Amino acid sequence: MKHISSFFTKLFQACRLVPMLPITVIAAVPMALLWNTHPWKHFFWSVNPSLGQWIVIALVVYTVFDSLKGMVDDIRKGYVGVDVLVIVAILSTIAVREYLAGWAIVLMVYSGEAIEEYAQDKAKGSLTALMEAAPVIAHVVNLPGVGSNAEHVGGRAKQGDSAGEFRPVPASDIQNIQSSGSHFETVPVENVRMGDVLVVLPGETVPVDGELLSDSATLDLSNINGEPVPREAFAGARVLSGAINGSSTLTMRATQLARDSQYQRILELVSSAQNSRATVVRVADLLAVPFTVVAFLIAGFAWICSGVPMRFAQVLVIATPCPLLIAAPVAYIAGTGRLAKSGILIKAQEVLETLGRVNHIFFDKTGTLTVKKPQVVRVDMRGGVQADGVTGDSDLDEDVILLSAGVLETYSVHILAQGIVQAGKGAIKRLSERYADNGQHLHGSDWDGHDIEHPVVKGVREDSGKGLSGMVNGRMIRVGRYAYVTDGEHGVPNNPADVFTTPLAADEMATFVSVNGKLTARIVMKDIPRENAKESLDRLRALGVKRLSMLTGDKAASANIIAKEVGIDDVRAELFPEDKLAAVRNASAEEAPAQPWWDRVIQRLTGESITRSITMMVGDGVNDAPVLASADIGMAITDGTSTAASESAQVVIMNDDIACVPRAIAISRRTKRIMLQSVIGGLSLSIIAMLCAAFNLIPVVAGAFLQEAIDVVSILWSLTALIDKD
Repeated sequence: MKHISSFFTKLFQACRLVPMLPITVIAAVPMALLWNTHPWKHFFWSVNPSLGQWIVIALVVYTVFDSLKGMVDDIRKGYVGVDVLVIVAILSTIAVREYLAGWAIVLMVYSGEAIEEYAQDKAKGSLTALMEAAPVIAHVVNLPGVGSNAEHVGGRAKQGDSAGEFRPVPASDIQNIQSSGSHFETVPVENVRMGDVLVVLPGETVPVDGELLSDSATLDLSNINGEPVPREAFAGARVLSGAINGSSTLTMRATQLARDSQYQRILELVSSAQNSRATVVRVADLLAVPFTVVAFLIAGFAWICSGVPMRFAQVLVIATPCPLLIAAPVAYIAGTGRLAKSGILIKAQEVLETLGRVNHIFFDKTGTLTVKKPQVVRVDMRGGVQADGVTGDSDLDEDVILLSAGVLETYSVHILAQGIVQAGKGAIKRLSERYADNGQHLHGSDWDGHDIEHPVVKGVREDSGKGLSGMVNGRMIRVGRYAYVTDGEHGVPNNPADVFTTPLAADEMATFVSVNGKLTARIVMKDIPRENAKESLDRLRALGVKRLSMLTGDKAASANIIAKEVGIDDVRAELFPEDKLAAVRNASAEEAPAQPWWDRVIQRLTGESITRSITMMVGDGVNDAPVLASADIGMAITDGTSTAASESAQVVIMNDDIACVPRAIAISRRTKRIMLQSVIGGLSLSIIAMLCAAFNLIPVVAGAFLQEAIDVVSILWSLTALIDKD
């Protein structure tokens, strides 16, 4: 029953999009009833159509007029208008008095439009879903003194003030806002101003980028980066437009206008891709002209050789350039949608076509081949600190060090902080299991009522570029540079290598920890390759992309270690940004192959060569922006929260997965292969059918339906680009 309902729903939508289709079908009833009705004896010479045939003539006249109008519109838009085939074919059937064939062609024209609409909608499915999820309304708080009209601390806001300078919203106001629907008004999202305090109800989409004012919120980011598990955010966190709120109302302050918010940038990429046309598609448009000439030549020769005008109509009825004009663009729209479903957005369909021809890929190291934040690999304890009274603690070990440092680092913005925070969370879990098993208490966790998972932190202070300090569970903890954590301690060597004798590897870095004023441990961190980096690069080689290079500003020793682990031989280290630019530009010039004559013709017609070598730069989209923009294709790997990526890259990976690099190339190649199969297969069937009609093997009415069958097969085959086989 569900399938039947779905069928009729789609049928109704097709009739709504192409209203002439149901009119043509319904017209068949009076046409059949009045087929032999001649109210007058003679109309014009020997021509005396019946009333049923006059219905066909009326449909033909309207269809010819509509086709002429469409052809003119296409030419104005810069597309090739080849509806002349349809116009001549339909008029030729009337000229030879094959009225039933004329009706069949009219039916095929409008059913073809319906099929095209269906194919376009199907191909755009993933892209349309993104567009439809765009926020359209916002709930703006209208409490006095709250929002963009409120005075800033110390006076009125000036242009360029950050959101943090707005008047703070008291906790009591936030509670009132969230507990009642009477404190806000609903406005179009375009009317939201910087500094407005907004309410987002459960299940609603966050309208603009902003700062979370509520204590916490659960947000679904699947529309932005495909992340399947909702993410929990806390007061002060950045909230992105397009995120879906969880089960509780949240309050936030707008820090961006709707047009500048993250989801709007994503929609701009989607819209740009939808409205563009790949070089191959433009070539297919141009090939429709010689196909039309061939069709007229075959029809003309059939008429001349046989002396029967009917042969002219028989051939033209079957002639169809739809595999070129419809199947080709549908395949590329489907490929674009397939990329979007995989979390890959492109700026133009041209990029989808060139992705398949990439032969040299440059990778940034940090954050691209490696995880975005260095990870803790070990903790080196200072000899004798656990039990000899150096720190006064008998339970001090690696996990306690990681817990204490991790808690402090949650207050830091340093590049190493998040790696230590993650290691601290792991230490908390291990300590919880250990102390739960034996019933003991961790030092400092029993006297104040807090357990291991909620350590007491007081007096946190960060000295920029040096480190930070604070009380954690009753201990004075310092984390940072060696000189910072040993400041004030007597008898400690000036060189950390004299304390921690295990040397650091070329790709390792260290931060130091002191407890109660005594140097206690060294936390060693390193860049870790992504788990699937080597596998992804191996797949690129399997796809035929043999040249893989690393561009990095890091030291050669560190870069070579990562390169060896992921399988890259060409390593270019210690590069400045301008050196990276030069490397990519030089590669494009060095690898340029000799251009064949036919490609020069295509380049003259479309403005783009389809045989030149293609270089691609893969980076994080922020500090790699210049080199991303200079490569033939710039690909940014992001988690969906970076706005710089959409400005500097032609391809944006939204789910922070390096496996999307070979997947994008595979989808591109499969899309082009399916497009060529649809076009070549459709045109071959059409030419064979035209030759058969020229020899009177296919009647004119049967030819009309055969032509539609060829179109349907070509278009449906092009839709297979949506199927996930990559």
